[in-house]
Amino acid sequence: MKQSYTLSLAHINDTHSNFEPSRVQFNLTVGHLKLDMTCHSGGYARIGHHIAKARQAATEANTPFIFLHGGDSFQGTLYFSHFKGKANAHLLNLLAPDAMVIGNHDIDEGNATLAEFAKQIDFPLLAGNMDLSQEDINKPGCLRGLPNLLDYDHELKLAKYLVKPFHDKTLAIIGITLDQMKEIARPDPDTHFVDAIATTARTVEHLKQQGIKHIIVLSHLGLDQDKRLAAEIDGISLIVGGHTHTLQGDFRALGLSNMPYGEVINNTPIVHAGKYAEVVGLAQITFDAEGKMLTLNGGNYFMLDQHFVLSANVAVNDTDYRAVRQQLNHHPHILWDEADADIAGVIRDIYKPAIAEMENYVIAQVPKNLVHTRLPSKSLPHGSQIAPWVSRSMFQEAKLVDPRINFALHNAGGVRQSVSQGQLTLADVMGQLLPFELPLVKYEIQGQFLYQALESAINSATNNSVLGTGAGSFPYTYGLRYYYDGRRPLGERLFRLEMMQQGSQSLWQTVEYESLYMGVSTSYTAAGKEGYHPLLQARWQESMESLTLPQAFIRFLKRSPNLSDLWSQHVHYTSHRPRGK
Repeated sequence: MKQSYTLSLAHINDTHSNFEPSRVQFNLTVGHLKLDMTCHSGGYARIGHHIAKARQAATEANTPFIFLHGGDSFQGTLYFSHFKGKANAHLLNLLAPDAMVIGNHDIDEGNATLAEFAKQIDFPLLAGNMDLSQEDINKPGCLRGLPNLLDYDHELKLAKYLVKPFHDKTLAIIGITLDQMKEIARPDPDTHFVDAIATTARTVEHLKQQGIKHIIVLSHLGLDQDKRLAAEIDGISLIVGGHTHTLQGDFRALGLSNMPYGEVINNTPIVHAGKYAEVVGLAQITFDAEGKMLTLNGGNYFMLDQHFVLSANVAVNDTDYRAVRQQLNHHPHILWDEADADIAGVIRDIYKPAIAEMENYVIAQVPKNLVHTRLPSKSLPHGSQIAPWVSRSMFQEAKLVDPRINFALHNAGGVRQSVSQGQLTLADVMGQLLPFELPLVKYEIQGQFLYQALESAINSATNNSVLGTGAGSFPYTYGLRYYYDGRRPLGERLFRLEMMQQGSQSLWQTVEYESLYMGVSTSYTAAGKEGYHPLLQARWQESMESLTLPQAFIRFLKRSPNLSDLWSQHVHYTSHRPRGK
């Protein structure tokens, strides 16, 4: 019997149709000079090159190689808006993953789009806690029974799993996704999701009884839930995750996070690879005969343009560029722009022409970088810098249709990325910033339910007294100013709520419990998703079918094509965690 078993692993997650390199922003220090750096990273052609290289190296070393996708391939860019899942299937087939787990955004458009995607791909699609036993097999777009879909076995109460030879052993891969899927996505009503942790626990135990001890969980639960999964279930060899857009690794030199890659909980390493195909995770992992990790080497790697833009408070010269280049060359997790020519050609020749025109349509000039973060932080105490602009656009455009509108309420997850200084194009908005074509909904609601909705959504976003569905539920508003203290008792945390009067930034009045107010949100938020269920207490709701979320922002920008106005902060948040974390 061998003493150790080495696996060569590649992984990506939450790629969201970012087939081309994504814009990234770094903050670097060279000597005493602080520099902002903008360039592009990743994309499918670069990822394809580095995966092929890793696969070849593994073959030469006679090491098993596995490439996994942690879910959320769909949505995100114009490539999905225009082609739906067709381009995703084509390009993922070229990358050739061994398996992909279903993410919430992969079922945003119901079962039919996902079913069509599943029929087009050449690899297994995993969702071991998706129960299709009640799905109507005669309806169009049925998922049930698709041969490459490993869903929940309703009779055995187990996840269906993938098995692969692994040296002289067998390796099993279980795919597990969010059991709160109906809260945050739009699966068909006859599609159900059972408890993620309980299903995993039963399946791991079943595998052990079969003598299989090398077990990978391919998860779209998010980092916190992955940690819980590892803590509560003994015997998971590795968790490959997604959903929370977590960039693991020490990227402090780039002004980014420092989180351990392969963080170990209960002997189980957990790996995540950021978002938007900006990075690829590459690792060599050694296990013992019982499936326990012995060593893990590797991490997430940016794949950067050779050319980049620097800016600072003073003039930047050639010496600064050379110093930054040298710093990047020495960073252990920076790769450059080598790309797979075949994948690049498919993107360029088959898919790119259809959306090129939108990329050349400039609708606004952005005077400075506007950072999007879902939650407030020490550096951004009021949270996102771009989500309030989106809320303002919803408010102002809805108010032109119905002057009775008092406020706009939007969720952080409905804004997908930061906005860089410079030109903002139609493609930027529809393909990246606001890719969800959600109609706006106006509604009349009592003040007491606004208090409840905001507190509930923040509790959900921050896992404060409740198990939420991710930070995407955090609320951003316009015309509605709130104060939340997470240290207060449940039901008392939203302790101050004010409504803007007559469009004036200086006139605010306390929201009264019994008074009626008219708001506007997306159809997603108005449906009570992700903690917003008190909005279902509205006296009435009415869809503004002629006005979608991206349309509102685009119309707003055409009227005010410079995002430079200042207004009072609407978000005032105190965390329940120590030191404002």
